[in-house]
Amino acid sequence: MSQQSNTAKPSLQGVKIKARKGAVKAQAKHEPAVFRDQLYKHLETVDSHDFEAITNKLIQAGSSLDFLKYADALFEIILAGGLIQPGGSYVDDGAPLSPFSILQAEYPASVDDLKNYVQVLNKLIRRHVHPYKYLQKPLEEQSLPTLLQYINRWSPDQRDKFAVTVGLLISQGIVSATCLQTLAKDHLVKNDTSITVLAIIFRAYLADLSMEHLATSLKRGNIKDLLIFFPPNRRDGKFLDDFFRKENIPQVADWYTKRQQALAKETIVSELKDLCTHEESTDNIISSVRSKLEESPLPDTELIQCLWQGLMASIDWSTRTDQIEGLALREIGRFAPVLEAFSNSPKVEVALINAVQVHCYDDTRIMKAFAPMLKVLYNTDCVSDQAIIYWHQKGSKPQGRQYFLKATEALVKVYSSMLSSLVSLNVSFVTQFLQEQEESEDEE
Repeated sequence: MSQQSNTAKPSLQGVKIKARKGAVKAQAKHEPAVFRDQLYKHLETVDSHDFEAITNKLIQAGSSLDFLKYADALFEIILAGGLIQPGGSYVDDGAPLSPFSILQAEYPASVDDLKNYVQVLNKLIRRHVHPYKYLQKPLEEQSLPTLLQYINRWSPDQRDKFAVTVGLLISQGIVSATCLQTLAKDHLVKNDTSITVLAIIFRAYLADLSMEHLATSLKRGNIKDLLIFFPPNRRDGKFLDDFFRKENIPQVADWYTKRQQALAKETIVSELKDLCTHEESTDNIISSVRSKLEESPLPDTELIQCLWQGLMASIDWSTRTDQIEGLALREIGRFAPVLEAFSNSPKVEVALINAVQVHCYDDTRIMKAFAPMLKVLYNTDCVSDQAIIYWHQKGSKPQGRQYFLKATEALVKVYSSMLSSLVSLNVSFVTQFLQEQEESEDEE
């Protein structure tokens, strides 16, 4: 066997190997306090309310300070006034508060004033000369969630200014609403901190943008239900509605109510389709619908449209074209007891006729069956002759109006002749219909 030589391997003498810049930065010691002190030196030289000068100083500081490495420290300084340690208090090293931060904004917190501070952040992040735009990710995913989880430890003034700033950051598209998920943490929810902060954020957002815009932002931020921000013992739509109305942002309450009604309608349509497909009894179907209404109430006119959609969706339409109309009439006759159970007012009857009209307009295979459908609904007490006459005179939908009015002329003529006192009865129906309409508007 050969023996390994103990001779030393040759090496280069006096050659300095230069490390890559990225490696040097990665191995450098993390010193946020040093970063803070150096940033303060830049900010101390200008007026804290000269926002253009502050922006230029921050951009200038970025050429020598590593903003990407110290992103958390940078945003803590601007948004909280100094470095924050675990638990939410300032780092206790004797350092003063930052020469520039949102805490220096007017009291009480003002959207117009805080827009200036947000604009400084916006210009810094979207700066093209240096890749500061990558600061957007640590702001959204690290800094804001961290600061939000400590917001219960701040004074009302600090809390309000920070909440308004968050609302503006989201509304201007600088960050997404994902950061708001932090407010669902138990220690923030239990003392109403979450809903108080959320109301301030929403109010700032809605100062310039619509509720529809906010709803889209919440959806993109994966905020599925506002009730998660309310204490467990008050997680119901009534409390949410009252809270946002008292906070003077009724558009949030209105949007939430409409959203919950839309979800309730989808649930009823889907369940009704399944029940009818499995040929459940009429009593079971009616009982199931009423049970759903107890959980999520719906206006009667909305409900009757849901019932019609669910019943129609349960029908197997895969039959010969010349048999479609007969199939539709048979199925409506079979489902009529369910519709009749909830057709409890003139307004609901007209809403049902309109639901049939729109459905026939959308499904041209059964357009010609519209008048016979109304006759079936009349014969099964789902709609009255007065409802049909009122619909024909002034209550129809614009979809295919002329066609459907002409198609029902003969039917309306028959029902009109059947009335012994058409004028008085029709006026009575219209009066009742208008009274219900006014009552509905008052409730809204």
